[in-house]
Amino acid sequence: MGEMRVVGIRVEPPQSQPVLLLREVEGERYLPIWIGQSEAASIALQQKGIEPPRPLTHDLIVILINEFGKSLQEVRIVDMQEGTFYAEMVFADDHRVSARPSDSIAVAMRLGVPIIADEEVLAEAGLLIPDEEGSEGEPADAKEDEVEKFKEFLDNVSPDDFKASGGA
Repeated sequence: MGEMRVVGIRVEPPQSQPVLLLREVEGERYLPIWIGQSEAASIALQQKGIEPPRPLTHDLIVILINEFGKSLQEVRIVDMQEGTFYAEMVFADDHRVSARPSDSIAVAMRLGVPIIADEEVLAEAGLLIPDEEGSEGEPADAKEDEVEKFKEFLDNVSPDDFKASGGA
């Protein structure tokens, strides 16, 4: 099981589907997830600390969770089938709600809860993006290097790269 953090979202060219990139907190693997435009916008606004004048759908979900007295403990990316990821929102009473990863992650970011990718998902879809300079370096430089690696990765990948291959 690997705790993940959001590295970024990239959309290029404008008609392309956005890609959300997660990276292991204590590891080297990345997990790219193709998401919808509105989810990408919601996550990007949250990353930048921009508060819209009226609540977005993910803000509304957070309000509902709080109003109903629930406590979201974590978001888990639990499966991948034919290139589609599946997630669960795990609440304090271990109640689990199936949800799209993009929506789950947008809510998790707003509540500051962990995003966890099951080991089976990371083993199947996690990627190692080569680090040309090693893992040493200044934190600011490391972040810039990570963004550059993300851009380079996106230049050479397509959704078809994540479709399950035949066999067990």
